[in-house]
Amino acid sequence: MSDPTAETPMPTRENGEIDAPAATPIEARSPLSPPYRWLSIGMFALIFLAAFEAMAVTTIMPLVASDLHGEALYALAFAVPLAAGIIGMVIAGNWTDRSGPLPSLVTAAGLFVVGLVIAGTATDMNVLIVGRFVHGLSGAAVIVPLYVIVARVYPEALRARVFAGFAAAWVIPSMVGPAVAGVIAETWSWHWVFLGVIGLLVPAAAMILPPILRVRGEIAGDPSVSWSLGRVGWAVLTAVGALGISLAKEFSDPWRWIVAAVAIVLVVVAVRPLLPAGAVRAARGLPATVLSRFVVAGAFFGSEIYLPYLLMEDYEFSASAAGAVLTGAGISWAAASWLQGRLGDRVSNARAVLIGSGLLVVALAVVLAVAAFHLPPAVAFVAWTLAGGAMGFMYPRHSVSVLGMSKVSEQGFNSAALSIAESLGASVALAVTALVSSAVVVGGFSADFAVTLVIAVVALLLAPRVRPEASGAS
Repeated sequence: MSDPTAETPMPTRENGEIDAPAATPIEARSPLSPPYRWLSIGMFALIFLAAFEAMAVTTIMPLVASDLHGEALYALAFAVPLAAGIIGMVIAGNWTDRSGPLPSLVTAAGLFVVGLVIAGTATDMNVLIVGRFVHGLSGAAVIVPLYVIVARVYPEALRARVFAGFAAAWVIPSMVGPAVAGVIAETWSWHWVFLGVIGLLVPAAAMILPPILRVRGEIAGDPSVSWSLGRVGWAVLTAVGALGISLAKEFSDPWRWIVAAVAIVLVVVAVRPLLPAGAVRAARGLPATVLSRFVVAGAFFGSEIYLPYLLMEDYEFSASAAGAVLTGAGISWAAASWLQGRLGDRVSNARAVLIGSGLLVVALAVVLAVAAFHLPPAVAFVAWTLAGGAMGFMYPRHSVSVLGMSKVSEQGFNSAALSIAESLGASVALAVTALVSSAVVVGGFSADFAVTLVIAVVALLLAPRVRPEASGAS
């Protein structure tokens, strides 16, 4: 970050938050209004493709591992892109603050294609993992400049609705991605699941580049922001820790506990320079908002991985039937995202996070009851649909709140911090639930959901601190 004394004073609101300058004085009622239409559609398309690739790979990876005789590296194929993404986010954040979002966005999109080519043409599992590293690094890096574009181009009144669109871009692939990937893999080859995405990137780039070039002067970076190689080094250490957490469950006792403990300590130490000052201690305002994303991501995604497993093991659901519960959550996530966007300032960011956290606690308590008392599976479906709605209602407001409280020269750093918090929250929760499951021999899935419920309660207690210190208006 640059020296604050060298920054140009920015207009502030009464609550002390720093406003990003609006790129255009035109008053638009929708992200699809003429000044923003193609930019909005292009950004939606980029996120959609990144999400589709992630969902599709999850579906075909068992087939890939079998075909490449790489079953022993199966877990690593998922852990590597997650760890690489942390590095990509930090580099993209620093680069975006210094040079604006365009250079990092173009580079990340280009590397994403390279990663897809490597993975799509792989004939060995090790080569595939290299490809996964490259498009994990670049896929995460794409998100940061897009967030900064939203802050610098769209008026504040539209930002919640733009992020609602981003949420839909993640949710829709969860509903159609697995089925489409399965058809492609069965009809042609799993290679085309990777390679086919490349052809879709061309029209997405054609949509997004012209409107970005038109506003490139308004989204320019601050050359006084220095390159931070030290921060990249901390990102590498954080990625190593995240990789260790993800893979700890693969070790036997007592090494799994030793590896997990060392990895968690490494993450806690290394991630501090990558987050806003005060995030680890939940300082009110922006730091607590980033920490809130970490906690709610852990609670939700730490539960999501076990719910279909519960339905298949305890209720003898087929894989497709068990997956339907995730579809319900995807639909409610998108619907709640749309709702919070329409409500706008009538519900403050802090209130939206508080409501969402409370609903998530209720939902996970019901899911725990289903696992503990073998309640009808329909109860789990309703509860998880509520959980998806809770996430959809508060997730966009995390993003809006962080951007609203960020100096223009720190929007890239703080956007990266928000994404890092989400990624680490999911990783830590999944690792902890896996370790608890291995230690508890009774209770089935109850132990897993008990852990995620505790995490959700922490999120609810943390939610009031999302409100900025100077005012109750955000």
